[in-house]
Formats: sequence, structure tokens, C-alpha cells
Amino acid sequence: MVANLTTPLIGIVSTTAIGRLGDATLLGGVAMASVIFDCMFWLFAFLRMSTVAFTAQSLGAGETRELHAILVRGLIVAGIVGVALITLQVPLAAILLGAMGGSEGVTRAAKTYFVIRIWSAPLALANYVVLGWLIGQARATLALSVQIAINVINMIATILLVLVADLGISGAAIAAVIAEAAGLAIGGAIARRLTSGHPPLARAHLFDRDSLMRMLTVNRDIMIRTASLIAAFLFFTAQGARAGDVTLAANAVLNNFLLISAFFLDGLANAAEQLCGRAYGARSRDEFSGAVKLVVSWGFGFALVVMAVFALFGPALIDMMTASPEVRRVARDFMIFVIASPVLAVFAFAFDGVYIGATWARDMRNLMVASLVIFLTAWFALRSFGNYGLWGALLVHYAARGGLEAARYPALLRKSFGG
Repeated sequence: MVANLTTPLIGIVSTTAIGRLGDATLLGGVAMASVIFDCMFWLFAFLRMSTVAFTAQSLGAGETRELHAILVRGLIVAGIVGVALITLQVPLAAILLGAMGGSEGVTRAAKTYFVIRIWSAPLALANYVVLGWLIGQARATLALSVQIAINVINMIATILLVLVADLGISGAAIAAVIAEAAGLAIGGAIARRLTSGHPPLARAHLFDRDSLMRMLTVNRDIMIRTASLIAAFLFFTAQGARAGDVTLAANAVLNNFLLISAFFLDGLANAAEQLCGRAYGARSRDEFSGAVKLVVSWGFGFALVVMAVFALFGPALIDMMTASPEVRRVARDFMIFVIASPVLAVFAFAFDGVYIGATWARDMRNLMVASLVIFLTAWFALRSFGNYGLWGALLVHYAARGGLEAARYPALLRKSFGG
């Protein structure tokens, strides 16, 4: 379940370490920058999602010779995108930090973090590809081991550089780069071993036009879908920033709870991608439907457990994440929204995995755009309630995402498998 959370977990560790310094401005700065990286890298999460789907479908269809080509194609795209982000770092920082609307002190701190961590872009995106390739083959243990290694290395490096060497935000950013580089080295070694017995990859096969066009079309639709989802969370963060440094910091702390919830639900989404992708490749409707039912039922089970944990231990976890009394107080005021979020998010996460596994990317794109419109409409209706209205709109967005995908699912099932 750690599989899809390396980037946000790095942000959580950075936020927690800086939060122990007790400065709301520094905490707000690293929180703002972490959200930017979460969203920016997340925009290219199609590298993981499509790799899972194509890999699983190839296995289900018995096309094992395609596995090596899927990995290399993904790594090429990851390298191109990562280098482009580094090249464009100056205008990106100006546009993204300016759009967040933080105070001068918060923005200055966020920029320090940004200009260092941006160098991890090619590494982080390549890790997405390797992760998706391993998950698509149902090699969960190997995928998990790489992600654990990245996060353990990041945690150790962050503690040493921030709390021991006293490098502050710069230390947190450097630790993120070190962790992503180490993860790619480990993942690359695993991939090299798994492909050692494969025949040499012919250039004509690697750049097969039909395969490339299918990859680009699916990636385009997933990217638009993800951009719509990111827009909602960026809007949420920006509205929190405009409410002041303390509210921004409190929302950042509470966002970590959402990520903890996603820790479990994303694990099930990853399972849905692999199971549904393999069943789709094998053209087995029964296996596909069975996988969907399994993922949804387990999702609600995990959601109820997470809700109970948040209700019982939420205040203690808030105190662990920040030493600021003001931030602690404000975060507790909005804890009820965090407690309610897991059960509302089950369909959203589960059906995301189903749609990706079946490469129903166009429908997923359209439904996510509709969910964004619903979110903005809900915020407009609730804006007079301030941060309470903002959190309420976010929960509406969760419910809309899952509800729309669940409603569309039966028609797509009939279209893909007949009956």
C-alpha cells in the first residue's frame, strides 16, 4: 500500500521535520512547496498508471515479449519530461508559487525548497515507471521494497540534514533528491535482473507505431483527468493560503491525514489496476467483475478502520506533526472533516483503479472534469463558511468522483465484454 505514495510521503516527512522547529512560516513554506511537487509529479502519474495497465493487459493476453518494451518506453518519456521540468524551473517556480497566494515569508521558504527538489524530477518520474511495471506484473513485494527503501532513506536523510545538521528547508529538499536517486538505483537493478533472460529489444518493436499511439492516447486522457484532480487540490490549498499562515499550516497537517487514508485506499486501487487489467487482457468478464466487487468491499472495510483510528488518535497525531499551539488548535477544529473522508473516498479510489486497469481513460477523463465542476460549484455555494465551507466542498468532490464512476461502470462493462 506504500506503492503510490512515495512523493506525498516525502512531503509528509519534510512537513513533520520542519514542523518540529515550531515556526508556522517555515511549516507553511515547506507545506506549500510539498503540495506543488505532489501535484506537479502527480500530473505525470500517467507514467505509473498506464504502465500498470499495459503491463497487466499484456500478461493477461499472454504477450510477455511486450513487457520489456513497455518499461523502456515509459523510462524514455519520464526522462524527457523530467529534464523539461528542470529546464523550466525558473518560470515554473514563479507561476506556481505566485498562484498559491502565500505570504512573503511562506513564499520565500517554499522557493528555497523548490529550486533544490526540482532536480529530483527525472528520478521521481522514472521511479513511477518502474513501480507501475512491477505492480502490473503483480510483483507486489518487489514494488513495496523499493518504495520502503525510498521512504526510509528519505526519513533518515531528512532527520540528519534538518534536525541534526540544522540545514532547515534546504536539508529537507536535498534529502528528497537523495531518496529518489537511491530508489531508482534499486529499482533499475531489479528491472535489469527481471529482463536479463528476455531477447534483445528490437528498435522496430520499441517504436511500433500502433503501440506508441495507444500509449500516447491513454496517457493524454489520464493526464487531463489528473490535471482536473490536481486543480481541485491546488484550489483547496490556495484558498487555505489566502486565509492566513496558520490556516494554511493547519490544512497542511490535516492533509497528511488524507494521505494516510490514501495509503490504504490507493493500495486497493493498485490491486484493481493489476487485477482488472489482467482480466481485461484475458477478456474474462467474470474475473473482471469479481475483482471490482472484491476491491470495493475491502475498500469500505479499510475506510471504517481508518475512520476509527482518526477519531481516537487524531489529536495526538496533530501534536506530533506540529509544535505550534495555534496550528494545533485550528487543525483540531476541522478534524471532523478528515474523519468523514475515508468512507466518502472508497468509490473514488476503487473505480479509479478499475478504469485505469481497463484503460477506460476517456470516460475517466470526462467524469473527473465533471467532478471538478461539482467541487467548484459546492465551494461557491459554501464559501461564506470560510475554511469550513472549503473542507465541505472537498468532501463533496470525493463523493462526486466515486459516484459518477460507479454510475457509469455498468455501461462500460457491457460495452467492453458484451451482455
